[in-house]
Amino acid sequence: MNQRNVLGIILARGGSTGLPGKHLLPLLGQPVIGYTFNHARAARLLTRTIVTSDCPKILHYAREQGFETISRPAELATSDASVQDTMLHAMHCHERQTGFHADAVVVLYGNVPARGEGVIDRGVRMLLETGCDSVRSWCPVSKWHPNWMARLEGDKVVSLHPNSIHRRQDLTPLFLHDGAVVAVSRASMLRGEQFPDDPHAFFGVDRRGFATQVGETVEVDQLRDLYWAEAVLREQQTLQKKVA
Repeated sequence: MNQRNVLGIILARGGSTGLPGKHLLPLLGQPVIGYTFNHARAARLLTRTIVTSDCPKILHYAREQGFETISRPAELATSDASVQDTMLHAMHCHERQTGFHADAVVVLYGNVPARGEGVIDRGVRMLLETGCDSVRSWCPVSKWHPNWMARLEGDKVVSLHPNSIHRRQDLTPLFLHDGAVVAVSRASMLRGEQFPDDPHAFFGVDRRGFATQVGETVEVDQLRDLYWAEAVLREQQTLQKKVA
């Protein structure tokens, strides 16, 4: 695997309707976003990592933690703004300011305090070794399988996929992107400028992924997610102590 410049970009929008100020909420002794900072530091295949945000407090904290920052404009700080546009803005701004050239970029959401060990490097390695357009981490949907979903028409249950499967083990394995990591080639990232009306254009054509474990990744969007993240992190700490 040839050496490549891989730019990690931590996304941390200040506004949130579900859980205001979620990136800076305390979680076992540090802000939620602090865990993503730790994950980025631990990743061996990230050449450098920057933080993009519209929130002065987040930007200040990021700089205190040794990260370069990009001030996100208001039009990219709404709930409707796409990850694609935000990533392109951050990449271009950083390259203009520093002369750095990214061969690949990695999306890291600042509100994901729990990630599996090595998951970032896993995504980057697959991207670089295969030469694909993008790589994402995927977790099993488990009991939330579409075969068991239905519409409610009044009080009538209408199954989406009529079937007689009653054991989870008999379901066709399906996966959902869990938000732990998205790694994208530069060429694929720039497709977002060629197809601005498609917010997923930057995933490219050759889209790949790998499986993570159920519950391994926790994205904090609601207060209950914060409690779940605390439980997962406490469990990780307990297991680490046992190994040590």
